[in-house]
Amino acid sequence: MTLRHSLIKFFIPLLVLALGIGVYSYLKGSHPERPKPKPKERVWQVSVIEVEPRSIAPSLTLYGETETPALLHAASPGAGLVTEIQVRKGDRVNRGQRLLALDPRDFELTVSQAQADVHDLEAQLTDLDLRHNSNLASLEKEQRLFELAKAELTRNDQLRKKNLSSESALDNARNSLERQELLLISRQSEIKRHSASRSQLEARLQSNQAKLDETKLALERSQILAPFDGVVARVLVAVGDRVQIGKVLLSLYPVNQLEVRARIPVRYQGEIQSALAAGETLNARADMAGHQVQLTLDRLAGEADPSGIDGLFDVVQGGESLRLGNLLKLQLQRPVQHDLVAIPFQAIYGNNRIYLLKEERMQGLDVENVGQYIPADTSPALLIRNPEIQPGDKIISTHLPQAVTGLKVNVASDEE
Repeated sequence: MTLRHSLIKFFIPLLVLALGIGVYSYLKGSHPERPKPKPKERVWQVSVIEVEPRSIAPSLTLYGETETPALLHAASPGAGLVTEIQVRKGDRVNRGQRLLALDPRDFELTVSQAQADVHDLEAQLTDLDLRHNSNLASLEKEQRLFELAKAELTRNDQLRKKNLSSESALDNARNSLERQELLLISRQSEIKRHSASRSQLEARLQSNQAKLDETKLALERSQILAPFDGVVARVLVAVGDRVQIGKVLLSLYPVNQLEVRARIPVRYQGEIQSALAAGETLNARADMAGHQVQLTLDRLAGEADPSGIDGLFDVVQGGESLRLGNLLKLQLQRPVQHDLVAIPFQAIYGNNRIYLLKEERMQGLDVENVGQYIPADTSPALLIRNPEIQPGDKIISTHLPQAVTGLKVNVASDEE
C-alpha cells in the first residue's frame, strides 16, 4: 500500500502538467493568424529645376588692393623753410591749386648770386672783344714799325761796311728790330688766342646761365602746385620745418589713374592669359561704401609664383569712392563657356555630383564643376557641365542627407 500510494502521488502532478500542455497547444493552434504588415517605402519631398544649357561667363571672386602707378612725391627744390601748408591728408585738390610754400627768400639769394656771375662773364666777353678790336687796329702799325726797324738795320749795316757809322749804332738798330719783332709776335699771338679765349668765356657764361635758370626754377617750384586733379595721400612736413634739397614734402595721386591689384589663382591663369592675348575684354565689379565700381582687367603682372599671378584692373566707373590702399572684393567675369547649367549650391553633393529625377527616383551623375555664377540682379549659382545632361532634364535641388541613386522622391508643389 505504501508503494502504490507513493506512485500515485508521483504520477498525478505529471498527468495534470501534461493535460495543461495539451490544452494550451489546442488553444494556440485554434487561434486565427493575423496578416503580417507590409513595409511601406518612404517617399521624400523634393524640389527640382529644369535644365536649360546655355553660354555663360563664370564668375571668379578675387580680393585686391587699390594702388596707382602715378603716385607723385613732391620734393623740395632746395634748402628752405616751410612757411605755408594749405592741404591735409585725404583732401581732394584741383590742378594748379597751391598745396605748400617754402620761404622764397632762401631761393632769391641764389638767384641774385647766379645773376651776378652771368653779368660778370658778359662784361668779360665785352672786354675781350674790345681788346681784340684794338689788337687788330694795332697790328698794322706794329707791322709798319717792324718794317721801319728792319730798314734801319739794313741802312746802318751798309754804313758800317763803309765805315760811315759806328758799331754801337748798328747794335742799337739790331736791338730795336728785335724789340719790334717781339711786339709784333705778341700782338699776333693775342689775336690768335682771341677765338679760344672767347670760347672759354662763352662756355662759362652758358654754365652760369644754366645755374641761373636752375635757381629761378627752384624759386618757382618753392610754391608747390597740384599738377593734376587728385587726392593728397600724405603730408610729411609741418609749418616751420627746415628741409633740405630732395626732401619729400607731400604725395598725391590722380583720381582717374587708380588701379586694383588682385591675385589670380594659378588654376585660372592660363585661361585668362589666353583671353587677353585674343583681345577679349574681361570685366569685373566691386562694391565700395555702397557704390558700384566697374573695372576691366588691363594686364597681368610681369612676375608670377606657384600660387598664381597678379592681375591689374583699370577703374572704369565709380572710382570717386576709392582711395589708395582700399581692399576690394571683386567679381571677375571669366571667358564665356558653352553648354553650362546654373544650379543652386544645395543641389551639389561633394564637389562634382548631382541627382537627376528619373521615373520618380533619384539618379546620381558626376559633373564638371566649372565655377560660380554671380549675376548682379539674381542669387549666386553654381555652373556645371556634362554631355549626358539634356535640355528638359530635371535636377533635384533639395539637398537630402541620405541621397543615393534609386531613392524614391516626390516633386513638391509650390504650395507644399
